[in-house]
Amino acid sequence: MKTIKLQDKIFEPYISKEQIARAVKKLTGEIESYAGNDEPVFVVVLKGSFIFASDFSKAYTKNAVFEFYRLKSYEGTASTGDVKILLDIPAKSLRGKKVIVLEDIVDTGNTLEKIIEELQKKQPAELKIATLFYKPEAYQKTYPVDFIGMEIPNDFIVGYGLDYDELGRNLPEIYRLKKRNMIDFILFGPPGAGKGTQARILRDKLGLTYIATGDMFRHHIKNETPLGKKAKVYIERGDLVPDEITIDMIKEIISDPEVKGIIFDGFPRTVRQAKFLDKLMAEKDLIIDALIALEVPEEILVKRLLERGKTSGRSDDNEETIKYRLKQYHDKTEPVKDYYKQQGKYYEVDGVGDIEEVNQRLLNVISGIKLREKV
Repeated sequence: MKTIKLQDKIFEPYISKEQIARAVKKLTGEIESYAGNDEPVFVVVLKGSFIFASDFSKAYTKNAVFEFYRLKSYEGTASTGDVKILLDIPAKSLRGKKVIVLEDIVDTGNTLEKIIEELQKKQPAELKIATLFYKPEAYQKTYPVDFIGMEIPNDFIVGYGLDYDELGRNLPEIYRLKKRNMIDFILFGPPGAGKGTQARILRDKLGLTYIATGDMFRHHIKNETPLGKKAKVYIERGDLVPDEITIDMIKEIISDPEVKGIIFDGFPRTVRQAKFLDKLMAEKDLIIDALIALEVPEEILVKRLLERGKTSGRSDDNEETIKYRLKQYHDKTEPVKDYYKQQGKYYEVDGVGDIEEVNQRLLNVISGIKLREKV
């Protein structure tokens, strides 16, 4: 079994066909013992349970009736919490009967709760729940799950009837969403702090993706992409590129499943942009782990920028212009630090010293940041 790609996500092998077969056999035996000589009504919850129910029905050696029930609660990889009935069962089919619900998976229990609520209205003699997969960490309800094929961690899985945006149901094995444990962080600081230099070194040492807005704009404009054409209009007028265009460019990068970790340099510059970025990351089930600020006294910044201006051809080669840029940073950009401080994600690093010395300080901070698994 190899990793597979469905839509924008990578899934890795998790549960084999043989393990699934053993779980189905276990369930069949337990339910046959419970049912005795009765003829239960099995309620198959579609769409996910159709393969499981097919194998279960072939293994079940006694008489039984199968009814089909369809609800919807998932979009993408997350439960919406809003469960809707799409295919119902007549009450007369269940009234006074021993009813067993066949679920493919029980996680939060939102769908299960709705099923129980609706089926109990149809007055079955007994109502039991059987599920092939059960996530105890995710389960939020109190109703007992009576028959469990296999307990699994709270991972998003596909295959054997389970899907990601309708793909993957036909896979004979179970795959789980591949997670990454790489850092996504913002390297922050005023002009002259050395962000660009340090970010590129960290990129090479840690194998991360480097996102700098200036480089991003140049790439899109040079390649005449639709976003590049939009950005060029603003840049040629001397205006700031709207946040929405910048975010769309970033979205394009982080949507690549091969991206293992990200350094943001030069973005976000405002609290509004920081909120945009957090929302975008959340859409991809990612998170900014840290804002790491390079702190350098203003007199050293001015000296550095004056030296840089002599060789770079930049317009910051006089003290008045430099101090204006630093004032703009303090007024508009520095509040971003407070935004991430409130989230407990702010880290400060002394940016004074030779390049390798400062880089080692950054690496020490990065190694101490506790990461969460991310898809």
